[in-house]
Amino acid sequence: MSRGRADGSSKKRLVTAVLILVIICGGLYMYSKRNASTALEYGSKIRKFGSTYLGGDEEVDETPPKLGEDEDDGIILKSIPVCDDRHSELIPCLDRNLIYQTRLKLDLSVMEHYERHCPAPERRFNCLIPPPPGYKIPIKWPKSRDEVWKANIPHTHLATEKSDQKWMVVKGEKIGFPGGGTHFHYGADKYIAAMANMLNFPKNILNNGGNLRTVLDVGCGVASFGGYLLSSDIIAMSLAPNDVHQNQIQFALERGIPAYLGVLGTKRLPYPSRSFELAHCSRCRIDWLQRDGILLLELDRVLRPGGYFAYSSPEAYAQDEEDLRIWKEMSALVERMCWKIAAKRNQTVIWVKPLTNDCYMRREPGTQPPLCRSGADPDAVWDVKMESCITPYTEQIHRARGSGLAPWPARLTTPPPRLADLGYSNDVFEKDMEVWQQRVEHYWNLLRPKINADTVRNVMDMKANMGSFAAALRSKPVWVMNVVPEDGPNTLKIIYDRGLIGSIHSWCEAYSTYPRTYDLLHAWTVFSDIERKGCSAVDLMIEMDRILRPKGFIIVRDKPKVVEYIKKYMKALHWEAVATADAEQDEDDAVFIIQKKIWRTSESFRDLE
Repeated sequence: MSRGRADGSSKKRLVTAVLILVIICGGLYMYSKRNASTALEYGSKIRKFGSTYLGGDEEVDETPPKLGEDEDDGIILKSIPVCDDRHSELIPCLDRNLIYQTRLKLDLSVMEHYERHCPAPERRFNCLIPPPPGYKIPIKWPKSRDEVWKANIPHTHLATEKSDQKWMVVKGEKIGFPGGGTHFHYGADKYIAAMANMLNFPKNILNNGGNLRTVLDVGCGVASFGGYLLSSDIIAMSLAPNDVHQNQIQFALERGIPAYLGVLGTKRLPYPSRSFELAHCSRCRIDWLQRDGILLLELDRVLRPGGYFAYSSPEAYAQDEEDLRIWKEMSALVERMCWKIAAKRNQTVIWVKPLTNDCYMRREPGTQPPLCRSGADPDAVWDVKMESCITPYTEQIHRARGSGLAPWPARLTTPPPRLADLGYSNDVFEKDMEVWQQRVEHYWNLLRPKINADTVRNVMDMKANMGSFAAALRSKPVWVMNVVPEDGPNTLKIIYDRGLIGSIHSWCEAYSTYPRTYDLLHAWTVFSDIERKGCSAVDLMIEMDRILRPKGFIIVRDKPKVVEYIKKYMKALHWEAVATADAEQDEDDAVFIIQKKIWRTSESFRDLE
């Protein structure tokens, strides 16, 4: 009898254990089902809304209609997955995980791992990037130059690592920016004034009466140099890679300072020739002598005639044997490039580029680096390899002894000489300005119920043409990243000649910026262009959502069918309509203004259930 009771007890324990195991497994299964769509790894087949890419995923259950296809008007996409929290700072084409997973063979010595490597369509994330925990609407400009919310970029390692250089300091819930830098511990403002003094510019103001307007800051850190230039009517393209200081560009954009993720590696920078009056490197840790000086020659390509390169580095004052060697070799290189020292003081040297081709023509035969081959296009930059050669000036530039640009701000509205390169007349330029002035006024009338004077700071014109959208915003406290398509007329040189900035890009790929970095996106016929290229309009909307800050705005100007198509994805994207209007001047286009809602990950999970 006692043995039977023991057997019964064992059976009861076994049944209890099995029941507990079933409950645990069931709970884990339900949890995994609940969160399956929140973390999509590269190559995942969980594509709940499919892909409209040609040759896309074969295993998709549901594929949304392409632009312009007949569809049931009642079909509205209800959900798009939310990415896992660890992807809150995802930059798809600059993602190290992609490099590791696809085992790309890259040459680290020439920074190939910091260049763009975009996932194939079937490997793209198809989920919404969540904000970090505690995310707040960014501090408004101009206060944002000096402080941001720590919760928005919860990375404080630079405050410790660069504490002696005063890059940034943690102050409670905020991160402050004292204006320091690797070579200007006492503040960027004093450093900038000292540089102007070195060049004997009037009143120690670096803009030199409006003749120095566009600057390229290489290895910019958190972009305090560019931030302090803005008060002098100088706009800098602050450039840095997603390297060991990986959040520096994110901090720059959160501060409301123009910035771009890029590197001097093997490919040309996405800027045309003769774009900048000044290039700047303050301890940017670049080996300028590598590969026959190819990186310095890339700076030469983007500098204007008479442009400057300001170099603050130990080599400039040569304190030890290695510095002396580098300085000697670098001096010899720039001399062969026909650069001359404009000023040298303490730790900084400023070289100036020639105004004409005269020096190039006087060089001995066989002098290195050579002149670029005749017929080479110095403005071709999208996915184009750098060349170890000097870009000579056109005959027109040579005769004019310079770019022939008006001082800022007249430069913004004066037809630039390079209009002729594109076959555009002055009348076409002036008409374009007039049209976009009217359009921007219309946009702001539609936005007025939703915005204050300081609501918008970082703006992107996704198809900028000649930059007249940005020019029409001149009186507002904004800056504009003017994006020119890689396959259209290369109008970006016109944009730079107007004293504006921008980059070449293909919207079939993700842009080189962090999530949540722009307050307003302007998409003029961008969706129609995507349709023509056979790329995914859905992926474009997800990319726009990634770039846009919560509570930010999108202005779509496109065909009515495009607007109707976008409306079907509004709920899934957590977007809401602000205004819909017909375009001005009896055009066929429609104008659709959208605002991105602010949402938390937990709220998004409930919406997806």
